[in-house]
Amino acid sequence: MLFLVFQIGKDRYALEARQAVEVVPYLALKKIPQAPHGVAGIFNYRGRPVPAVDLSELTFGRPSGERLSTRIILLRYEHPEMPNQTRLLGLIAEHATGMMRRDEKELVDSGVRSGAAPYLGPVFMDDKGVVQLLRVQHLLNESLRELVFAPTNAVKT
Repeated sequence: MLFLVFQIGKDRYALEARQAVEVVPYLALKKIPQAPHGVAGIFNYRGRPVPAVDLSELTFGRPSGERLSTRIILLRYEHPEMPNQTRLLGLIAEHATGMMRRDEKELVDSGVRSGAAPYLGPVFMDDKGVVQLLRVQHLLNESLRELVFAPTNAVKT
């Protein structure tokens, strides 16, 4: 399996590369007043507004650093309770510039569960340490899903 590797804080995480539509440079976001915790704003992707979730803010309560290696990972997020309901979603991640190939058999249970972070999956190890898999389908809590899957209404002028 091919994985996109990135950091949240000082720790390394990964998601399956096939889940990513595109990885784009970090760019200016339009802030959303009163947005749920973790929502950094929206950005223009080929003429469409796309919400962006800051993984560092979501997990550790502080925004990602604006580095040259900070990227927005664009993916199609499928609503876990509404099959075939997908929306584009951007994930802001630091050091999102690496790829890694691993056999699925190398993934092992971390031995730790966090009810507040159900998106943390199994881990694999390499010569630099531990990499934890991010289970994208469990990333958004109910308030974030409501924001991402809010009905879109055409604006009439």
